[in-house]
Amino acid sequence: MDRRGFLILAGCCLAMTAAWGAGPLAPLHGLAAAINKSGRQRMLSQRTAKAWAMLVLGVLPERAKLILNQSISLFEQQLAELGALLPSDELRGLHLQLEHEWGRFRPLLADIRSNGQAVWSGSEAVLGAAHKLTLAYERAYAKPAGRLVNVSGRQRMLSQRMAKAYLFRRLGVLPGPAGEMLEQAMSEFARAHEELKAPRPGAGQIQAGLALVEQQWYFFRNALTLRDSGNQDKAAADVATTSERILEEMELIVGLYERAAREGEA
Repeated sequence: MDRRGFLILAGCCLAMTAAWGAGPLAPLHGLAAAINKSGRQRMLSQRTAKAWAMLVLGVLPERAKLILNQSISLFEQQLAELGALLPSDELRGLHLQLEHEWGRFRPLLADIRSNGQAVWSGSEAVLGAAHKLTLAYERAYAKPAGRLVNVSGRQRMLSQRMAKAYLFRRLGVLPGPAGEMLEQAMSEFARAHEELKAPRPGAGQIQAGLALVEQQWYFFRNALTLRDSGNQDKAAADVATTSERILEEMELIVGLYERAAREGEA
């Protein structure tokens, strides 16, 4: 990867660190924030696996270490924060399940010699638990704005899921299922993007952000579909870089949806 691409990825990591907070995260401000945070746990389940695969493949290893360590730390901070807002038995049970799955998955991330299929399965188990928790928060919120926070938040996860699937296929770990996952995630991302683009009053800033995502999606899609020709090492680095760019933009957009939801509560 060239120096420009390396610096872009480094910048994305730093920007997201600033957006998420360098120290302890702010307390939850209600159920809309809980949808956002639990939805972000979905993304981190895939981002950690992506970073692990980057390390195994030797794709931007220093950046991969930063992404992995940042993601693990953030997941555990948010897991504790979500524990402070569990107003029902259902939410308490789902939070406990997420904690359990994370406890099984986390040790695998500490060693690039871990079994690739185990890392894959662990990331999927954490994703499933985080998704159930997010949906439960959305039901508890019981307002249309909650769906927008959830759907936009899921786009963050899909940006990392596509990159994870691409890199695991490169590793030769479950190449068939990885290819299917990649195709499904690409289709879901495109459909959800169209849903979010639907005109809504007072959503000018969100629409501007989605336009930037659409530009990055064009480059990301091209990198993801480069498989049998061209420079595969460069393509893998491009996938890693562009997935972080899309994540950065979607993080800002989800924040806007959450803010709009909270302002609507006032």
